[in-house]
Amino acid sequence: MKRKIRFIVNPKSGVQKKYDIPSLIEKYIDRNQFDIDIAHTAYKKHAKTIAEESAKEGFDIVCAVGGDGSVHEVGTALIGTKTILAIIPAGSGNGLARHLGIPMDFVEAIQTINNSKEELMDTVLVNDKVFVNVGGYGFDAVIAKGFENHVRRGFWGYVKLVTQQCFGYKSTHFSIDINGEKRDGKLFLCTIANATEYGNGFCVSPNSSVKDGIIELCMLKPFNLLLSPFVIFRFFNKSNDKGKYMEIIPFQKARITLDSPIGHYDGEPFDVRKELNIEVVPNSLRILINKNSHVK
Repeated sequence: MKRKIRFIVNPKSGVQKKYDIPSLIEKYIDRNQFDIDIAHTAYKKHAKTIAEESAKEGFDIVCAVGGDGSVHEVGTALIGTKTILAIIPAGSGNGLARHLGIPMDFVEAIQTINNSKEELMDTVLVNDKVFVNVGGYGFDAVIAKGFENHVRRGFWGYVKLVTQQCFGYKSTHFSIDINGEKRDGKLFLCTIANATEYGNGFCVSPNSSVKDGIIELCMLKPFNLLLSPFVIFRFFNKSNDKGKYMEIIPFQKARITLDSPIGHYDGEPFDVRKELNIEVVPNSLRILINKNSHVK
C-alpha cells in the first residue's frame, strides 16, 4: 500500500532558490511507494501550519524541504503524532539533517526517502516551547537573532556575522540548577543539545544522541578572544568537550535563570522567559532515515 507524503518547500531557504527541487522530487521519488503532494510556504511559520494540517489529514510522512528553521517548524508540529518527519536539507546549516546522516545532495536525499526506515527520536521542552536539535541562550542566540535578517546566507554569512559580533559580545550571567547541583556565573555559550551540531560541521556536543532519553547542557566559559581560532577549531574537529573552557553535562531536567531573555531553538530566535524549565521528551518524534544508516 502506498504511503502519502507531503513535501513542504521553503523557497527562501539557503540554497533552495538556486535549484528547482520540486522537479527533482517529481523525477526521483519512487511512485510505486508514495503518493506525493508538494506545498510551498508563503510566510514565516506557514510550514508549521501546513504540517499540523497534514497530520490531521492523515499524511504518513511530511518532508521539510529547507533549512533548520523549516525543520524546526515541521518537526515541532509533528511531535506526538503518527506522522513521520523527513528532511531534504536546503538551508545554511542543516544541523539535524547532518546528525541523522541525511545527504546534502538533493537527489541523494530524495533517494534516501525511497530507501528509508522509521525511527523514534527525543525532543526538548522548554517551558511551553519545543525544539528538535539545539537551543541556546548565549552568543549563539545573538547570532541567530542577527542572522534572521542578514543579507548574506550560507556558511560564509555565518562567518561574517560571528566576526562582526564576537568582539563586542558580553558574556551573560546564568544560574543553573541541574542534577541536584547549583551553578552560578557568566557564560559565553549556554546551549542545550539534543543532537550534536548547530550545522555546517560546527559540533557543540560530540557525544549527544537523539535516542538516549538524555540531553546535554554545553557551557562555554568566557575566554580571551585572541584564543578564538583555537576554541573554534575544537568545535570543528569535535574535541570541544576536551577543551578547558567547555563543560558538557548530561541531564533529563534542569532549571536555568538568565539575565538576557533572548534565545534560539534550532537556529530560530525567540524572546524567552528569564526562568527556563527544561526537560527531554523521549521517543516523541517519528523520523525517516536511510534504512542502512545507524543514528546515535
